[in-house]
Amino acid sequence: MSEALRCNPDRPTRALLVNKRMETTMPLEIHRVTSDDIGSRRSTLAGRLVGALALTAMLFGAAPVTADDGRWVGTWTASPQPIWGADFAFPTKIPATVKDQTFRQIVRISLGGARLRLVFSNTYGDGPLTIGAVSVAPAGQQGTVSSSAIRMLTFGGKRSVAIPPGAPAVSDPVDMAADDQSRLAVSIFLPGETRLSTFHWDGRQTAWFGKGDLTLAGDFPATETTDARVLLTDVLADTPNHGAVAVIGDSITDGNGATVDADARWPDFLAKRLAPRHVAVLNAGISGARLLEDKMGVNAAARLDRDVLSQPNVRALIVLIGINDISWPGTAFASQAKRPSADAMIAGYRQLIALARARNIRVIGATLTPFDGALSGTPLDGYYDADKDALRKEVNRWIRESGAFDAVVDFDALLRDPDNNARIAPAFDSGDHLHPGDKGNMAMAEAIDLETLLGH
Repeated sequence: MSEALRCNPDRPTRALLVNKRMETTMPLEIHRVTSDDIGSRRSTLAGRLVGALALTAMLFGAAPVTADDGRWVGTWTASPQPIWGADFAFPTKIPATVKDQTFRQIVRISLGGARLRLVFSNTYGDGPLTIGAVSVAPAGQQGTVSSSAIRMLTFGGKRSVAIPPGAPAVSDPVDMAADDQSRLAVSIFLPGETRLSTFHWDGRQTAWFGKGDLTLAGDFPATETTDARVLLTDVLADTPNHGAVAVIGDSITDGNGATVDADARWPDFLAKRLAPRHVAVLNAGISGARLLEDKMGVNAAARLDRDVLSQPNVRALIVLIGINDISWPGTAFASQAKRPSADAMIAGYRQLIALARARNIRVIGATLTPFDGALSGTPLDGYYDADKDALRKEVNRWIRESGAFDAVVDFDALLRDPDNNARIAPAFDSGDHLHPGDKGNMAMAEAIDLETLLGH
């Protein structure tokens, strides 16, 4: 039997979720369900576009077909978050309101296509939100684009759209050929006074505000910059595809610790590996997100349908979340909160698994990574202590050994320091002892065996 597969007569088949080029140095452990269970789950349900304003479910198998005979797949996402108050430790990094301004942001898609659709969100708005115009173009340097390459979006044939509170708005398809891994500049004009209530805080990408309608501008005369995202939540591509892999997680997945403007989050590196297989990657990470509680975004189960299950043609889900549930209590973020029990966290994971499997989506669990010394000397001093680490290890033991997931990727084993198993290895550390840096993110993506991930 291959070194990558090990059998245990008392448990389901076990394997290593690890790139074979790395298996001698990075033995990441996964657990598979029985072959009968895997076969029953291989036919995957996924979301489907219906018209211009809804995403619903459809069977996964052959390339997905929408109402206009396209082959749509989600190729980029940024999970929406509600704005928080000024009393919170982190600033929002965006103005509270804007008027007669354009916001230009850059996204790197995983799969390209012949046509694109963009999705905008008023999820946390308390009233209608009016977008006056939106354009998309291949991204140049520092927010510039070629004027001749700009394409204006429409919504039901009109250039403007009013998004009801709590709702998304999906653009009409726009003819614009885009390559895999290409970067797009999306410009959103907000004509009236607009309260910015829905955003994505940790975009890890420079974006610009400018005065007036700049959707057709090649150069962008910025009045303000940020690295947060506003309103744009999804890009869909019309392309032959074999589905998408989604990741639901916290700041480790969102990319905190990765170089800004470098697309160096671990799902970015995974997207490069999966693009030749025509599989997209959707990063549904939110910095500060928790499995069980709300604050910098709602809890994982509350956002799973919106951020993952409603995406067209999702084939597999990777779950890497829970370290903030363990570590926030007793810090400035949650000074009076009580740390959850392992049983409560396990129940939360089981709910995510059940919700995804109800759509026949394959679910991969990821162990929680080492964090000794994390955020020491910051407003989150006290993020780590020995009791919190004991809970992390108990949760990781369940993730590895329970058989609840279709597979398990052991990021804990990959990233930990051989001389201190509670601490992230210096080569992988961004410097705060919690978030991997670019090298750590690359190692995480490279370690995943793609055949096991996709259920082959």
